[in-house]
Amino acid sequence: MSEVRISAEPRTDFGKGGARRTRRAGKVPAVVYGHGEKPLHISLPSLELAAAIRKGGVNQLIAIEVTDGTRELVIPKDIQRDPLRDDIVHADLLIVRRGETVTTDIPISYVGEGEKGGLVVHELNTLTVEAEATAIPESIEVSIEGLAIGSQRYVREIAVPEGIVILTDGDQVVASVSEPRGEAPAEDEDAEAEAPAAE
Repeated sequence: MSEVRISAEPRTDFGKGGARRTRRAGKVPAVVYGHGEKPLHISLPSLELAAAIRKGGVNQLIAIEVTDGTRELVIPKDIQRDPLRDDIVHADLLIVRRGETVTTDIPISYVGEGEKGGLVVHELNTLTVEAEATAIPESIEVSIEGLAIGSQRYVREIAVPEGIVILTDGDQVVASVSEPRGEAPAEDEDAEAEAPAAE
């Protein structure tokens, strides 16, 4: 995954009031931490951060360049959004180093269709993996093409790129195809109409 460069500013205005003022200015309050470094409080341009997350997902590699000269390579660790507008309201960013491995959750991308007439159930939305920090895929593809009714696809059956280790239990079901529930048979209204009324 290619990195995205975003300029940031040091943040000294803390608390709920400070966070609100930061957001009113079109920026997102964020904290950069990890590798034993002192947490760095910054503000990021809202539109640029949102665009980066849309482009690369929750594991987008971001090169932060702070106006005080600080530079860090990070990945989003926790993105908080407004429940109504879906705007990003706060971000926790984890410092990473090239060549190191990190543990993270990667979204599953389902492809294909199960047996015709079956009901496909996605049991998992993400997989926990260990991967090189600068080579985290945007998603992991899981094929359910031709999966028969009554069958399951397990975590252990998923093929992943070299260098990625799945930490999710291999015996967990990723997807299954079940028999659709049939409708209850309608009662024979004609038979009821013909039945003699009780005296």
